Amino acid sequence: MENENRDETVEKILEKIRKLYGFVPVTSQVLSEDPDVFIPYSSLSRAIFDRESAFDCKTKHLLAIAAAAALGSEHCMRNQVKDAVANGATEEEILEVMVIAGYMGMTRVQSYAFRVYAEQFGKKLE
Repeated sequence: MENENRDETVEKILEKIRKLYGFVPVTSQVLSEDPDVFIPYSSLSRAIFDRESAFDCKTKHLLAIAAAAALGSEHCMRNQVKDAVANGATEEEILEVMVIAGYMGMTRVQSYAFRVYAEQFGKKLE
């Protein structure tokens, strides 16, 4: 793709993102400086969230909320909550997903921490 076409494609993608969220997330702002990375990155996002698949759009965004919450990705979580609500998710569904994600994040931390504890203090684990 020629540079002029790539730059035009980047601008079109950024405009779509701006219309969707009312702003352009930092990740998109930075990656857009390299069209060879940004264009495929944006295509992957569309392929995940916009295509027909085993999950409806609401469920995809609820799954994304869970992942963002468990990984501590606050900015992504904000956008995914907006998208989930726009696709019909209820307050109760969003809260439940966040509670489950919080629990899974907690057990992940415990898994690492307790192994270090057991190793340090000579505790035998199965």
